[in-house]
Amino acid sequence: MSVIDLNADLGEGFGRWRLTDDERLLSVVTSANVACGFHAGDAVTMRRVCELATEQGVRIGAQVSYRDLAGFGRRAMDVPSAELAAEIAYQIGALEVFARAAGSRVSYVKPHGALYNRVVHDAEQAAAVVEGVLLADAALPVLGLPGSRLLELAGAAALGCVTEAFADRAYTDAGTLVPRGTDGAVVTDPGEVVRRSVDLARDGAVDARSGRRIEMRARSLCLHGDTDGAVELARLVRERLLGSGVRVEAFA
Repeated sequence: MSVIDLNADLGEGFGRWRLTDDERLLSVVTSANVACGFHAGDAVTMRRVCELATEQGVRIGAQVSYRDLAGFGRRAMDVPSAELAAEIAYQIGALEVFARAAGSRVSYVKPHGALYNRVVHDAEQAAAVVEGVLLADAALPVLGLPGSRLLELAGAAALGCVTEAFADRAYTDAGTLVPRGTDGAVVTDPGEVVRRSVDLARDGAVDARSGRRIEMRARSLCLHGDTDGAVELARLVRERLLGSGVRVEAFA
């Protein structure tokens, strides 16, 4: 039987402003990528999401990013390796305080936005992320794109590696994500997102933007929570996965 984890980016608010419906998404997903204050999130939000995730039995992950609140962590940045490593460890440590206070722990690390895309190819930035994870907790697995430099270097450092796929993002023939801002980069049709989710979980494959079928074996499937109808779509994806004989289960 195929097994897949469902993860979503949560806690992406700041102060009185909220982007994601954390409470309802936590009733669907099995892993929560919690913003750690650098691209979104603040202390109160992090604490609240950790408490809600623990109540629901959802795994807590540190979603680390470049320090870019204004750009939501999606702007390209050049950060010195030592600085980036320290900032990665800092973000993980901050979330760990609230996870432990809620009776849980940080179970994995996932980069966000521009950092996520950068460490697919950039060995220097990927190595800095790995160093930051090692500084915080060498037992933490890293969630990332199959074939990325991040997972390659994480594996070499004896960190756990978890492959991830996106049902609502378009892929190139090389298996990388089509950059946001490009026509067709985000898949918006709910039926297509559901179909792609089942293909990824059951067959380990997805149709690239060109129409070519590419291999994409992933243990976790990301469901974006910052789009219209995100909760309903997430529920539909989970229902269709279960109906297709796929077991939905956290990886950590």
